[in-house]
Amino acid sequence: MRGPIVFGGSSHPKLVQQICDRLGIEPGKSKLSKFSNNETSVELYESVREQDVYIVQSGCGHVNDNFFELLIMIQACKTASARKVTAVIPFFPYSRQPDAPFKRAGAPFVRPPPMTLPSTPKTIPSTPMNEPSSPHWANEVENPFASIASKLTNDLSQQIVLGRNNATNSSTCSSNNNSNNNNGYKQWVARSGTLIADLLTCAGADHIITMDLHDAQFQGFFDCPVDNLSSLPSMAKHIYRNIPNYKDAVIVSPDAGGAKRATSIAEKLHMDFALIHKERRRPDKPQKHDLMLVGDVRHKVCILIDDIADTSFTITKAAKLLHENGATKIYALITHAILSGDAVERIEKSYLDHVIVSDSVPQDDHVRKCSKFVTTSFAPLFAEAIRRIHFGESVSALFDPDYEL
Repeated sequence: MRGPIVFGGSSHPKLVQQICDRLGIEPGKSKLSKFSNNETSVELYESVREQDVYIVQSGCGHVNDNFFELLIMIQACKTASARKVTAVIPFFPYSRQPDAPFKRAGAPFVRPPPMTLPSTPKTIPSTPMNEPSSPHWANEVENPFASIASKLTNDLSQQIVLGRNNATNSSTCSSNNNSNNNNGYKQWVARSGTLIADLLTCAGADHIITMDLHDAQFQGFFDCPVDNLSSLPSMAKHIYRNIPNYKDAVIVSPDAGGAKRATSIAEKLHMDFALIHKERRRPDKPQKHDLMLVGDVRHKVCILIDDIADTSFTITKAAKLLHENGATKIYALITHAILSGDAVERIEKSYLDHVIVSDSVPQDDHVRKCSKFVTTSFAPLFAEAIRRIHFGESVSALFDPDYEL
């Protein structure tokens, strides 16, 4: 059986080379370039007919350009009669957008619904021809409720006119101040999970290999097999090999969403666990969160576990809260350290002592700017996954913390 052919995109060439070195092969020859109008050009300089092709492209940097480059490379391999095309995506783009932004109180309200006004007929229907008109004695006998009904009718008509004027003025002000808001009161947020999966499968991807999807339900959008590798075994090994007296430390989840991930490591290593909970105590300011620590970290080493760090607001605020509660040293283990904007500077000024990140995203610039960063390579994990899938072996061993790569 012939070996696999591994092509690399332009997002992370260093990781591609490390994977190929581990497999003992050379990266596939290709040319990736841009036209003058920024259209992507892909040229393959290697025969892939009846071959198993693996394309490594991470969802970082210029995300949209890199993702479209991956689609073109997949389609180019399928057009060149490749037997099977597997997309290896260490950090999956758009994986944070499959869920609806609903809270415990329901869907978020943009503004109150418009006031419903009673409708008034424009014309008064006439008496039918075949029905008798009012009896002659109706005008002679005074109705005791006529004056009250007339007064109520006049008051109601005035309220309707005032209500219409107020509704018109409020809608005018609202349209001037919030021109971007649509009519209605439920905010509609586009969720692109199905679209991303359909684009990959329509381009010709037969298999997807990724790591630590932000939401595990994302796999359900695909019609092809998806291998969602886990970084937890490698993180657990890094903890007990590089953190002294790790059993006396505390595993901390910076938010409720990552509690399951953090407790999994804490149970495997027989360590204590703590949780940072975001609580809204101000109904008038729903965007203001109060952080609350659940657990005891006084005079202990804390290890924050998170899968994605983008702006690093969550991880730095969590470190500040742990420091205020008496933590002696604070580590952070992050799978996908995107660190966009001024996130690196924010970590440099924070109470974090060491930040351990994976190389699913290029980290050379981050390590150069901040001395707190330590990079751990996941190239052996992806290389072993490619080898096992290519030869039809099980990948279950890669989820075992005792398995040595």
